[in-house]
Amino acid sequence: MSLEALQTDAEGYLANRDDWSEELAQELASQMGIQLGDEHWKVLKTARAIEGESGSSPGLRKISKRSETPIKSIYKLFPDGPAKLIAKIAGIPKPKSCL
Repeated sequence: MSLEALQTDAEGYLANRDDWSEELAQELASQMGIQLGDEHWKVLKTARAIEGESGSSPGLRKISKRSETPIKSIYKLFPDGPAKLIAKIAGIPKPKSCL
């Protein structure tokens, strides 16, 4: 499914998490200047798993602990607001903690 055909909210977060795919994640990340590698995928899949279980987007501490990725590393992987970038690329809602 193309980016234009997807339903998103006003800030560009997917309206339906089931529309997400790894190809879509690659496209979104590329638009943000991020080249996804193994560490990115570990963080993204962890965020999706937590959100799937709890129904809400996880904060960085939860993602860091569960993915065993230090918060400093997450900031390097997803500069400029990692929680928002992770949620957007992972196809989950913006975390409530983000303004």
